Amino acid sequence: MSTPELVTVTIDDRAVQVPKGTGLVETALAAGVEIPVFCYEPRLGPAVGACRMCLVEVEGMPKLQAGCTLTAQDGMTVRTAQTSAKAADGQNATLEFLLVNHPLDCPVCDKGGECPLQDLTFRYGPGRTRMTFPKLTFDKPIPISPTIALDRERCILCYRCTRFSEGVSEDGELVTVNRGAQSMIATFEDEPYRGRFSGNVIELCPVGALTSTQYRFLARPWEIQNVPSVCGLCPVGCNIDVTTREGKVKRVLSRNHPEVDEGWLCDKGRFAFSHPHARDRITEPLRRVRRRGFEELSWDDAVDEAERMLRAAGTRIVTALSGSETIEQAYALGKLLRQGLGAHAAVLPEETSTALDALRLPLSAIRDAELVVVVGDQPVEERAPVVDLWLRAARRRGAEIVTIGPTGSIQTPPGSAPQVCRDLAAENNELGRRLRGGQRSIVIWSGPDGRGGEHIAALAHALGLADVAGSGAFYLPDTPNGRGVADAWSAVADGEPADPEPIALLIVSGDEAAANPGVRALAERAEMVLAITMFQGLAVGWADLVLPGTSYLERDGTYMNLEGRVQRLRRTVIPPAPDELAWLAKLAGRFGVELSPHPSLVFEDVSARLFGGLAFADIAATAALPTRAKAAPRPPLPEPEPQLGGDGLRLLRYRSLFSGAAVERVAELQFQRPAREVEISPEDAAAKGIASGNEVAVRHNGTSVALRATLNRRLAPGVVRIADEHAGDLGARVEVGRA
Repeated sequence: MSTPELVTVTIDDRAVQVPKGTGLVETALAAGVEIPVFCYEPRLGPAVGACRMCLVEVEGMPKLQAGCTLTAQDGMTVRTAQTSAKAADGQNATLEFLLVNHPLDCPVCDKGGECPLQDLTFRYGPGRTRMTFPKLTFDKPIPISPTIALDRERCILCYRCTRFSEGVSEDGELVTVNRGAQSMIATFEDEPYRGRFSGNVIELCPVGALTSTQYRFLARPWEIQNVPSVCGLCPVGCNIDVTTREGKVKRVLSRNHPEVDEGWLCDKGRFAFSHPHARDRITEPLRRVRRRGFEELSWDDAVDEAERMLRAAGTRIVTALSGSETIEQAYALGKLLRQGLGAHAAVLPEETSTALDALRLPLSAIRDAELVVVVGDQPVEERAPVVDLWLRAARRRGAEIVTIGPTGSIQTPPGSAPQVCRDLAAENNELGRRLRGGQRSIVIWSGPDGRGGEHIAALAHALGLADVAGSGAFYLPDTPNGRGVADAWSAVADGEPADPEPIALLIVSGDEAAANPGVRALAERAEMVLAITMFQGLAVGWADLVLPGTSYLERDGTYMNLEGRVQRLRRTVIPPAPDELAWLAKLAGRFGVELSPHPSLVFEDVSARLFGGLAFADIAATAALPTRAKAAPRPPLPEPEPQLGGDGLRLLRYRSLFSGAAVERVAELQFQRPAREVEISPEDAAAKGIASGNEVAVRHNGTSVALRATLNRRLAPGVVRIADEHAGDLGARVEVGRA
C-alpha cells in the first residue's frame, strides 16, 4: 500500500501536516483547533454544509467558507473564529439566525445541559436577541413512534436524522417535507418510524428536537451517572453507556467502538433497558409446595434446598445454558457441577468452532470488503442487526454482497446452507473462485443453528481465506454470549461424563433456555427441575425450586461477542436479588469446591485456561480483538444433513430481533414485534388464490394456525415464513389455504 501524500496546512498560525484530502475539521483537530459544527458528522457520509456553523476564512478566497466541506491542500492557510473577526461575525450571525424561531425552553428540554446548541451559543453566539416578533410555533410533541417524540420548534434543519435514515440505515422512513422556511422533519406518509435503528437519531440530533419518550422529563445531566458497559441482547456486543439515576436505569446510549458498532445501536439494545422492572420479576427464591403452588424462601433455605437437590441427583444432572450468562457465571456453574458432582451433561446454547479463530477479523472489516457472501436461512438484521449496517456500508463503498438462502439474492430451500458451503468450496464454483481470488473476501453464516460455526469455518479454510490478511469469516450466533458460555463450560474438564439417564435434575439457566423446545422436553422427563430465571415464565411452571436471575445490566463480568472479542460488562444498578456468583460460591463450598464470589477472581481462573492470562483489569472500555490464531490443518467440510421430503410448503421459522423476555416486557417496543402473519411468495399465493391481507389457515398434522397472508417477493417459491411466536406446533411441512 502506497504512503499517502502529506500536505502542510496552517490553521490559526499553527502548521500541521496531514494526508492530502483530509477533511478540514479533522485537520484543525490535529492542529489543536476546534471548528464548531452542527450538521457535520463523518459517519453520515460526505458533508452537506447545511448549518454554516463551521464558517472559516481561507486565504485567497473572498468569502467565508463552510469548513466541513473543505479538504486539506498543500499551502492552505485558514483562520477560524478564534483569530478572524470576519469568521467570528459569520458564526455569530449563523447562531442568531438559528435562534430566530428556537424556543427558549432549555429548563424543561431533555437536551438541556448536554446540548451542542446551548454550548456553542454561549461560546460563539450573541449575548442578547434583537428579535421582538412572535416565534414560529408547531404542535408538539409529535410521536413519530412510541419511542421517539419530535418537537419541530427546536429543529435547526441540520438533516442529521434524515441523512442517517437515507444513507446509513437505508430505511428511508424519516424525510424532510415542504420547502424553504416551511421545511420540517416528518416520517414517510406519516407512518410510525419502524426502522430497527431509529433511536440513533435521538443521539445524532444536536438540539432537543428528537427525544426519547422513555427519558422525557426524568433526569438532568447533573443528576445522572453514565456507566460504560456492553449490550447483552445480541451477539454483536455493542458498546453502550448506561444512564442511571437513584439506582434505576433511565436510558441507554451508544458508545463508539469503531471496530464493533461505529457508535450505532439497534432499538432493542437502546430501548429494552426497562425489562428488569417488570411486574412479574422474581426477587425471592420460590419452592413448589404440593396443592399450594409456591412458597417464598429465605436465601439460606434456598441454598439448603439446592444442596439437597444436587446431592439427591448425584451425577444424573443436565444443565441447560441460555447463552446470556457471563463467562464467569457459566464457568462457576460448570466448576460446581463438574468438579463437585462429576455432572458433565449440558445443553449448550451454541455449537462453535475454534477453527474460526484463524479467520478472525473486526466487524469493521466487512465495510472494507470487496465481496461478502452471506449463507443461511435467517436475515442478518434479525440475528445481529449492526452487522447489517456494516453490510450496507460495504455495499455503498462498492462491495458486492451476495446472500444465499430462502430470502436471499440467490434463493435456496431452508436448511440447505451446509450444502451451499460444500458447493462454494468446489473448484469449479464461480462464486467460490472469486472468493478465493480476492484480497478482502468475507463469508458469513446466519442460521440455522447447530454446526454453523463448523460449516462456515471449513468453507473459509477450503477457500484459503485464513491465508489472506483482509479476508475472514463470521458466524452469527443466536445468543449474546454463546461462544463465551460454551468455552467457559468446557474449560472445567475434570472427570469423565456420566450417563444422565434417567435425568434426576434439570438445571435451567436463564429465560432463553426455558424458551428452547428441547429444554421443555427435558423438563418433562426430569425428576426435579431447578430454574434460574428473572420472570414468571415457562420455567416456573416446571420448576421445583426457582432462584431469581439477574439482567446483563445488573452484572459484573465478561461477554465474548461474535468476533471472539472479550468485553467487560459493568454493573449499572444493584439487582433486587443476589448475583448468581454469590450463591454459587456459597453452594460450591458445601461440595468442597473453591469458588470466589467476585467476577474478577473467577475471570483470573478462566483466563489462565482460555485467554492466555489476560487480566480482568486490562479489559479496557474499548476492548481489543485478539490476534488471529495460527491456522491449523484445514478442517473437512461436514456432511450436510438430508433434506426433509414430503408434501406441502416448507416452513421457515425465524426469531425476530424484537422477541424474547426483554422485549415482551417493554411497552414502547410492542409495535416492533412481528405481526400475526405468514409470508408467502407471489408464485405460491397465485397458485392457491391468496391475496395479500387475506386471512389464511396454516395446517400441519391436525394443527391449524390462523394468520394474515403477506406477499414477500424475496421469498423462494415453495417456502412460507412465520415468526416463532406465531408458528405454534407447526411442523416442517405445512399446507396454506383460505380460512
